[in-house]
Amino acid sequence: MRYERLGAGNPAAEVLRALARSARSRGLDAPAALTGDWFGSRAIIAPSVEIAPCDEGGQPFGTEAASLPPPAGAPTAFFGGGWFAYLSYPDGTVDGRSGPLPPIASGYAPTVLRLDEDDCWWFESLTGASCPGWVRDAVHGSAPEAARWSCEWLPPDRAAHKHGVESCLEAIRDGEVYQACVCGFFQGRFVGEPVDFFADGITATRPARAAFLTGAWGAVASLSPELFLSRHGGIVESSPIKGTLPITVDPRLLRESVKDVAENVMIVDLVRNDLGRLARPGSVTVTELLRIHPAPGVWHLVSTVRAGIDPGVPVADLLGATFPPASVTGTPKLRARRFLQSWEPEPRGVYCGTIGARSPVAGLELNVAIRTVELGPATGTARACRLGVGGGITIDSRAETEWHECLAKAATIVGLRASG
Repeated sequence: MRYERLGAGNPAAEVLRALARSARSRGLDAPAALTGDWFGSRAIIAPSVEIAPCDEGGQPFGTEAASLPPPAGAPTAFFGGGWFAYLSYPDGTVDGRSGPLPPIASGYAPTVLRLDEDDCWWFESLTGASCPGWVRDAVHGSAPEAARWSCEWLPPDRAAHKHGVESCLEAIRDGEVYQACVCGFFQGRFVGEPVDFFADGITATRPARAAFLTGAWGAVASLSPELFLSRHGGIVESSPIKGTLPITVDPRLLRESVKDVAENVMIVDLVRNDLGRLARPGSVTVTELLRIHPAPGVWHLVSTVRAGIDPGVPVADLLGATFPPASVTGTPKLRARRFLQSWEPEPRGVYCGTIGARSPVAGLELNVAIRTVELGPATGTARACRLGVGGGITIDSRAETEWHECLAKAATIVGLRASG
């Protein structure tokens, strides 16, 4: 293993743009990126990595092996390299349709650039490789000129969303479910490079759990604020988001909302149950309950659940117990998932799945793939894209209110404009 201190440099968005341009000119695979709050750092960027579809029974985050210690004298939060991947939401529609992108895509990057919390860039390698000149230039060279892109969005089918909400309310009254997350999609036509959309998105909105992956299959640009799972040693955490108000509203109203508080507490119990399947007895705790947290365009209620889980438990088993994320399903979880297949007219695809990375040194961190744009392969100069939006439905929900909550969540993305 190896690390090099590169010092202060360009912002993460500009470094990512520069890497994308340089990789393309060299005939290399595109970069992948995590930005916001990942692994104790502000950005983890693989300069070039082949992100390819993989079998649903495969190991997108690598085969299991003992955790590796960081090299002697390594900086705090050393990442080194590892697997970057997404997993789509596992359920299709009742008629068997699935999302527009491959269900799973993954790639292994033995080297990364990492921006620490003090805005210092590091080049890190699991193989002992030195930092290439073109990668160093992306950090310290002149920032590339922002390229133009555009996207024309059509909103979700309002009548279909209302039908889904009202169907959910009927199921709640019948005692079939207590809560469920009903979703729909903005559909778009995108012109330009997905990396420029993502770079402008993270600059404008600064989401906590943003992620970008791309390949011949298309691209995923996630501006998510939500942590699905973090696993460091024997400690696993999940921070579900439930409860939303527009950023222009007094956030204290969230804690006073019976609906929002009930929604959050129900999902906290579901997360406790999911983690409890693998946790050491007595180790599941709620370390934070109903914290008011700002996110792009909205206020959220966020809670955190922590559990002690044997470090030797395979990632596949951890995901088997917890995936898909509790906050985008409902309670009871399996029953809600079955209903959602008929309540929602479109398959979720990557939306409501998860995106993240696993390092043999730093552990595993995954987001909940909300505020996430799926972009298909280019057809001529354009490509189809879509943005999922949704919200949790409880007995106190109203279809009109839920519709406006969806629009508020999507506003900062739908309203995004190119900086170039």
